[in-house]
Amino acid sequence: MSSRMRRSATYFAASAVLWLAGCALGPDYVRPDIDTPAAFKETGDWKLAEPSDALAKGDWWAIYQDPVLSALMHQVDINNQNVKVAEANYRQALAVASQARAAFFPTIGADAGVTRSSSRVSNTAISGSGVGGISNSYSLSGTASWELDIWGSVRRSVEAGNASAEASAADLANARLSAQALLAQNYFDLRVTDEQKALLDRTVAAYEQTLRLTQNQYAVGVAQRSDVIQAQTQLQQAQAAALDIEVTRAQLEHAIALLVGKAPAAFSLTPSPLRAALPPVPVSLPSQLLERRPDIASAERSVVAANAKIGVAKAAFFPTLSLSATGGFQSNSFADWLTLPSRFWSVGPALAATLFDGGLRRAQTDAAIAAYDAQVATYRQTVLAAFQAVEDNLAALNYLGREAAVQNQAVQSSREAAQLILNQYKAGTVGFQNVLTAQATAYTTERTALTILGRQFTANVLLVTALGGGWHGLPPEGAAASGGASATPDAVKASTAAAQE
Repeated sequence: MSSRMRRSATYFAASAVLWLAGCALGPDYVRPDIDTPAAFKETGDWKLAEPSDALAKGDWWAIYQDPVLSALMHQVDINNQNVKVAEANYRQALAVASQARAAFFPTIGADAGVTRSSSRVSNTAISGSGVGGISNSYSLSGTASWELDIWGSVRRSVEAGNASAEASAADLANARLSAQALLAQNYFDLRVTDEQKALLDRTVAAYEQTLRLTQNQYAVGVAQRSDVIQAQTQLQQAQAAALDIEVTRAQLEHAIALLVGKAPAAFSLTPSPLRAALPPVPVSLPSQLLERRPDIASAERSVVAANAKIGVAKAAFFPTLSLSATGGFQSNSFADWLTLPSRFWSVGPALAATLFDGGLRRAQTDAAIAAYDAQVATYRQTVLAAFQAVEDNLAALNYLGREAAVQNQAVQSSREAAQLILNQYKAGTVGFQNVLTAQATAYTTERTALTILGRQFTANVLLVTALGGGWHGLPPEGAAASGGASATPDAVKASTAAAQE
């Protein structure tokens, strides 16, 4: 073969290898289609969401204007152990992705050694004795090997590793958002509990005055002994309820301590009125807010990783081509060790292929395809669940706002009724049972109003979570009332205080 033909053959072989190296087996990723509604049922038009969780969300809890809550939120990133677990998992995913990228480069090693050995060769046929000797061996060598990524196995592995790292980053963001949302819910429940405790304290004070009133009237013969006993029973029930609510408050305080990474014994929150403002919800929530949900981003990037792993499984059907080279010095004499006559080297390619594996590679490919299908279904379900969560909490805020408006009116009516009936009892025109019923109704309506207030804050926080971190950055004109009136603590002051004079 002429030198020209050899050069042509070499050029053709090199071109073929480079062309094959540009190939990557397996399907290229395409985001799965999702059958989603064009608009939400509970608000205006929305467009199909695409993950964009990297957008800045800011301190979403600032919308509540509560400095204590803000201070607690900043401790979540520092001390919450679940967030720390997610952060460690993210660093691990980055390291795994780096491991996959390392396969793009050759592996280079070095070896040096000195060996001293003894051998004894039997020679009894000649002299009847053995002949022995001691020898030294000195070696210094280097090796290099590189497996060409002809079928794209390494590239698909890197693609899967990068996607898994991005999914882990989204999981970290989701863990942080979940911890923050749970902290906000527990904090608002705690403050509503403080309001309920204050209501019970006012109720106990009013019932004590009612008891004194019945005792005075019984002393002058106007009231019956049964009136005094009923007044005592009502007071004692209120006192027991005031003690029972302390259990709820203690448990909420312990839950908050856990979320900020502290032992319950080392954490406490002073009882305080609910000063947070119930923020208005934008009239038209842009779909970009839903796109920021980290769980959607994590599910979508898991699909990317599963898709890439199909390519890795399919590449196993084809042979691997490796290039290796070895060179160094080896001698039995230290003086001649690092000299040209003692050098050695070898270089050459190696082609390896599996001819029979009992269906192992086919099963691995089928498993990779099944894992991809499962991730696609998980992604679609996550998006649908996100739509449901937004719908649920928009509806909750809407109807709870209306309910709060009606309940506030009931609070005002129960206050007036309790005062009127108490005055009638003093005048002797109605029995004491009417007073008990009116006061119990007033207390129940006010406690219900506080319960509605707590549910409004919970729904508001859950809507923030469903939107991936609130509606930070919207123009002020894009906001409206949060679905009706709010059952604020000022609107539900104890009607039983009307019994005091």
